[in-house]
This record gives sequence, structure tokens and C-alpha cells, in this order.
Amino acid sequence: MTAAKGNTKKKLLKYFICFVICLAAVIMCFWIISTASTVEARSTITLDVDQGEADSNSSTLDILFLLAFLALIPSFLLMMTSFLRIIIAISFLRNALGTQTSPPNQVVVGIALFLSIFIMFPTLSEVKAKAYDPYSAGDITFEEAIKEGSKPLKTFMLKQVYEDDLDLFVSLADSREMIDAKEYDSQEKLQELSLFIVVPAFITSELKRAFLIGFLLYIPFLVIDLVVSSTLMAMGMVMLPPTTISMPFKLMLFVVVDGWNLLFESLIVSFR
Repeated sequence: MTAAKGNTKKKLLKYFICFVICLAAVIMCFWIISTASTVEARSTITLDVDQGEADSNSSTLDILFLLAFLALIPSFLLMMTSFLRIIIAISFLRNALGTQTSPPNQVVVGIALFLSIFIMFPTLSEVKAKAYDPYSAGDITFEEAIKEGSKPLKTFMLKQVYEDDLDLFVSLADSREMIDAKEYDSQEKLQELSLFIVVPAFITSELKRAFLIGFLLYIPFLVIDLVVSSTLMAMGMVMLPPTTISMPFKLMLFVVVDGWNLLFESLIVSFR
């Protein structure tokens, strides 16, 4: 009984100490909040935004358009450059090797990004020379800079587009009365097409090429999988997953033939 009473007193003492600590913490929080409110009330600063007049180039609408443009830059990077074909091809290679997380997604994106910069460097240099530099010097307006900067990108995309894909979107635009398809009967006229027509055709062609590259990448590794599966079945090892045995042979084949150099060279040369 004495021991039980002692344990009860100890528990009550612990509860009392916890209660005192919680009460002190609450009082401290109220004191900090009240002090902060007083300091905030004393240090209130008022700004008068009615002084002066806004310039036409710094209107609220222009700022909103600029923010929207900055938000769309990743989409432009993905859909208007060589990034799309490269990242899909590397993803197919990773799946064909059976290494689902190696290289990681960050590494794959980084490889595709720097290869895209290497491929797009002449086009980007032309955009800088024809659009950014004159706009920075004040020789052309923002609208003219956008128009001049889109021309090199449009030329790059038209070189990669399949004729069937371009004809498809031109005919669709003609059916929606967006353009007159009969006017675009020469290469010079195609340069005048809107980006809203060229970009979808470019994306469609890039997806076709990327999946064709993926098919070609899968063939040698698929042969290895078939050989390993047949060998394991002939040996009676049905319960052993074939991918466990085939992955080292896939990696060995890829290293022996210097696969990364072959892949990167093929991807770079594939752009006209």
C-alpha cells in the first residue's frame, strides 16, 4: 500500500509539473503575440502609390502577360526544341535495359537538357542576334522581337516535320477557316504559318520519331531476354525471373558497344 501511494504521489507530481509548464508556455505565447502586435502597430508604414503616372510599357496587363509567358517557358522548352525526342528515347533505353530508376529522372532530364542546348545552339544564337539584341538596344518593340525570334524556331521545326503531319494540321486549320491552305504552296510561304499550326505538327512528328527510336532500341535487348528465357526453361528453372539473369548481359552488351556514344551521336545526327 505504501508503495502504491508513493507511485500515486509521483504521478500527481508529474501531472502538476506538466500543467505548470503548459500554463507557462501559454502565457509566454500570449505575451509574444501581444508584444508583436504592439511593435507592428507602432512600425506601420504607409506607401502612397498614387504619385506619378504609369508608363505604357509597365501596365498591369503587360505584367500579367509577362508572368503568363514565364510560366509557359517550360512548355516551350519541351515542345518547341529537340528536348522531346531526346528524353523519350532515353526513357525507352532505360526501360529496355530493365533499370527502372537508373539513371534517375533528374539525370535523364539533365542529359536531355544539355543535349538540347547543344543541338539548338545555332538556332538560339540566331534568335539572340535577330530578336534579343535589337530589343535590348531599343531598335525594335516587344511584338517585333517575338515575331523575329519565332522565325528561327519555326525554321528549325519545319525541317523536322513530316509532310503528312504538316498537311494534316494545315488542312484542319483550313477547315476551321483559320487560314487558306491554297496560299501555302511553297517553302517561303510555309515560313509564314502560325506557330499554332507548326508546333502541333512538330510535336506529332517528334513523337513518331521518338517511338521509332524506342522500337529500334528494344530489339537487341529483346533478343537477349528471349535467349535467357529459353535457356532457363530448357534448364527447368521456371521460377527464376529471366530479367534477373538478362540484366547483366544487357549492361555488358551496352557497355561493350559504347552505347551512350552511339545513342547520343544518333540523336544529334537525326536532327536535320
